[in-house]
Amino acid sequence: MDTENKKKTLIVLYKKFQPGLAGVKKNSEIWVICGFHHNDNPRMRSTLKVHPRGDPANPLTGVFATRAPMRPNLIALSRCNILSVKKNIVEIDSIDTFPDNPVLDLKP
Repeated sequence: MDTENKKKTLIVLYKKFQPGLAGVKKNSEIWVICGFHHNDNPRMRSTLKVHPRGDPANPLTGVFATRAPMRPNLIALSRCNILSVKKNIVEIDSIDTFPDNPVLDLKP
């Protein structure tokens, strides 16, 4: 795979949380937990079946069997490769959320 064309993402933590990155290392993986705040409305929260990947050719499937952003709990979970850790900034290879989705937590 051509790593030069991969989309890279920076997670910038508040400076006060920088000590929490002790032990987070380059070339390891991390779970990034985000909130799908764009979908915080009754219609999106009540959507329980979707066409996977937004493709109507795919059969309707329950949201708990997909990675759809429409969910009752609005929580996103992505496993990411760490490219670097510098001060309060973690650079990851890519993530399947919008750039402004809030990061709620990082887990090893």
